[in-house]
Amino acid sequence: MKVKNSAHVAALYGMLIALAFVLSFVETLIPISLGIPGVKLGLANLVTVVGLYTVGTGGTVVISLLRIVLTGFTFGNLFAMLYSLGGWSLSLLLMVICRRKNWIGQAGISILGGVGHNIGQVCVAALVVKQAGVFFYLPLLLISGTAAGLIIGILGGIIISRISNFIKKMQ
Repeated sequence: MKVKNSAHVAALYGMLIALAFVLSFVETLIPISLGIPGVKLGLANLVTVVGLYTVGTGGTVVISLLRIVLTGFTFGNLFAMLYSLGGWSLSLLLMVICRRKNWIGQAGISILGGVGHNIGQVCVAALVVKQAGVFFYLPLLLISGTAAGLIIGILGGIIISRISNFIKKMQ
C-alpha cells in the first residue's frame, strides 16, 4: 500500500506520531503491577506494527524514534529512553526482517516485537546495573510480551485493514 499524495503522507505520519505519543501516555495511566519491573501492555507498539505495513521501515523508524524521545522527555528520564531504545532496536530489527521475508503474519510479527523488546530491555538493564540477575525476570517478561504482542497484533491487523481500505478509497 503506497500513499501517493504528499499531503496524505504528512497527515498519516502526523497521525501515527500523535497516536504513538497518546498511547504512551495512556499506558502510564494503567497500573499493571505483577511484581515484575517492566511489564507493560506496549500500546505504543501498535503504531510500530501499523507503521511497518503502512509507511514502511524508514517511516516506522522515524515515527518510533520520535515517540521514544518525546515520551522519554515528557514522562520519563534518560534511563527510560535508554531502556526503550534498547528494546525498540532489537524489536524493530526482528520485525523488519520477518516482515521483509514474509515469514509470519501481523500477529506473529507483533509477538516477535514484544518478545524482542523485552530481551533488548533486559540486556540494557544488565549493562546499566552490571548484574546478570536481571535475566531472572526474562521468562515472565517473555510470557507477558507474547500475550501483549498477540493482542497488539490482532488490533494492528484490524487497523491496517481499515487504513488500507481508506487509502484505496482516496486514490
